[in-house]
Amino acid sequence: MERAQSLLSSTTLSISSSRSSTRSSRSNSLLNTTPGQEKGEFFLPAPATTISQPKLRVRAILGHCLYRRVVIWTVTISMLICLAYLNTPLYTRDGKVLADDYRIGGIGDPKKHGKPAPVEEDLIIEGDMPPWLKFKHLNGYFNGVKSIVSIANHTPEYPNISHPAPVTNVPIYHDAPPTPTVYEAHPNYASAEYQREHYPVRECFIDQDDKVAVPDIYAFNGVPQNQPDPAMGSYTVLGLRNDVCFDRFGRYGPYGLGYSISEGGTSQGQDTEHEGAEAVWAKTGKIDYSRVDWGAAQERCVERNSARFSNGSSEDNTNDPVSTDPEENAGKGIKKTDRIAVVVRTYVGFQWTQLAIVNFRAMISELSLKSGGEYSVHFLLHVKDNEAPIWSDPSVVQSILDANVPTEFHSICTLWSEAEMRLYYPGHFADAIENPSNGDIHGVYRSAQMPLQVFALQHPEYAHFWNWEMDMRYIGSYYELLDRLGSWAKAQTRTLLWERSAKYYIPAEHGSYEEFAAIVEKELNASGRRAILGPQIFPGRQSLKSEEAGISIMPPSCAQGSKPEECGVGEDADLITLNPLFDADESGWVFAKDVTGYEMVFAPPPRRCAIVTASRLSRRLLAAMHEEMWRMHHSMFSEMFPASMALHHGFKAAYAPHPVYLDRAWYPFNTIEKAFNGGRDGTSGGHGSPFDLKNEHNHKGTSWYYNSEFAGLLWRRWLGYAQMDGRGNNGGRAGEGSPRGGIEEESNKDSSGRLCLRSMLLHPIKWDNPSERT
Repeated sequence: MERAQSLLSSTTLSISSSRSSTRSSRSNSLLNTTPGQEKGEFFLPAPATTISQPKLRVRAILGHCLYRRVVIWTVTISMLICLAYLNTPLYTRDGKVLADDYRIGGIGDPKKHGKPAPVEEDLIIEGDMPPWLKFKHLNGYFNGVKSIVSIANHTPEYPNISHPAPVTNVPIYHDAPPTPTVYEAHPNYASAEYQREHYPVRECFIDQDDKVAVPDIYAFNGVPQNQPDPAMGSYTVLGLRNDVCFDRFGRYGPYGLGYSISEGGTSQGQDTEHEGAEAVWAKTGKIDYSRVDWGAAQERCVERNSARFSNGSSEDNTNDPVSTDPEENAGKGIKKTDRIAVVVRTYVGFQWTQLAIVNFRAMISELSLKSGGEYSVHFLLHVKDNEAPIWSDPSVVQSILDANVPTEFHSICTLWSEAEMRLYYPGHFADAIENPSNGDIHGVYRSAQMPLQVFALQHPEYAHFWNWEMDMRYIGSYYELLDRLGSWAKAQTRTLLWERSAKYYIPAEHGSYEEFAAIVEKELNASGRRAILGPQIFPGRQSLKSEEAGISIMPPSCAQGSKPEECGVGEDADLITLNPLFDADESGWVFAKDVTGYEMVFAPPPRRCAIVTASRLSRRLLAAMHEEMWRMHHSMFSEMFPASMALHHGFKAAYAPHPVYLDRAWYPFNTIEKAFNGGRDGTSGGHGSPFDLKNEHNHKGTSWYYNSEFAGLLWRRWLGYAQMDGRGNNGGRAGEGSPRGGIEEESNKDSSGRLCLRSMLLHPIKWDNPSERT
């Protein structure tokens, strides 16, 4: 577009060079930047008078001067080509058409338009203010269920190369909310196709009498028109659906949102707009959760399906006799399924809200009961009183649970204390290279991995452990998320996996994931650095007992002579993170040198880190971490230790590029690249890292980072509560601006209705209902 506009401008200039132009450059508008400093006539004011020019006669055009005719006809043809080009729809990298009529309507003109979003003035940021504050806020997140169109007719407000965001019009296509449908995230366990390769799955129930079935969640087919696409990460790359959206009732209504405590619900959501919400209870009714014991429900489910699961022994991968037909299990090439624990870290004093309860009911139902026991959910409860005899007095344990955890979750809680960790990891730990927090090595802040390592020792039935936090939410099916992350990581080759995982994937800038991988390889070659593959050797390194015994961590697919692209394909990842695995050295990250137990005569060991501890760790990685800690007295800061151990010992580690959204229209797209991949050699690590203390502000407008302001705002708007829109002087910040959303706005006759968002991870969520905020 810029190229065509520039050509058209230069052509016009050649026809009438004396006309001063006061046109603003559309390319500058598109990039949301101010014009450069060049002083051409395009940037001068228009003259007060116009000098008359000789009229161009037809006879002159058709005259005998050959040069004149060549010039004139060349200019005319060029103009026609440019005009044709400008009227041609543009195509994105994935082939979407971005023409004017498509963007605004998509399926024809909307029935009407809702109240337009407020128009933001252009901002001039001076001084030390973050430059991203100059970008305008996006509005498409707040278009509701009456704006839903099919994904084929959806055009994102951002990233969009055809028109600069934001879009202020709110197109409305429906007079009432469409009807949501059951969302099927799990395999069809009853199908012959599934049963040919897997053990049969027996249905699980919430109650012990098998009368209360696990409810389905509901989604709308399509997404609200102009809802933005993720700026970082991808649905299609991970195998997540991007063609549906979830409102609050379809997502959480089955678990108690929208009906009263007396009915077994939470009484939350009743004070929000709810037209058409009854559809989510039509099949199961409103389930009474007041007497549910989730631990007992999970145990019944696992016991019922115990034949499916491996217990860690080599016998589990033999072809046991399996029945329930499908052609007598076609050759019986059936392997047992590994079980996975989701371990949620909580603590004494955590303030449970009704919406937090609903969230974990959803997690248990979708991951454990709906999957036939493939997952189990646990809480690790940190007891801060080191004198409490939590391992010897059941009455003390019960009193702590009664005071700090809702009754329905008591049976899935494991209590731990820092005093207990000192028993598991005794002995002298040398001083850290640096200890910015001044915390104890056994403390949860510096060593949150300790209780997870101990938990893994106590639970040999699990092959992998998801480390989760209380202030994370997922709009969508938890099973779909964790299952697809695991499948994607398993399919990745180890070749250049560390290098791909060190960088944010930005589709609008990088193109397809294959193009992204090629960029990573090109940047690596230009850097002169060697690719990482297998265990790393460095001064002061000590071997694990398995390494001393000659056991290789590398799979057979990586053996000498194998194809590089096949190395590690089909191998479960030992570590899956939800932010890049960046090089902590010289990154400016405040805890980069919180490294304990290594010989000070050598340089610090190589380190990798992923901010936000949410991650999946394999049993063998946790075992290596445990051995490094108890035998070698090595440790690192919580977010650095798992990734660094994977690096040192050659475990398979991957950053999964899940969808992450921005609250503003960053233009041009390479400004995202510069902010989030501005480290060494175009990565997120080393000097210039986005995790440098002075650069972390760039994450405040993202949907996933510990300091995000956007995540909480979007979450509460989606729940139906009015929020300050964050718009105001100097770019606006959380808590500023004007109140938007809530029941009044969503119920207005000109409103597009309640929000409907595609599946996305949100973090941090520090409070839900504004009335609960302290």
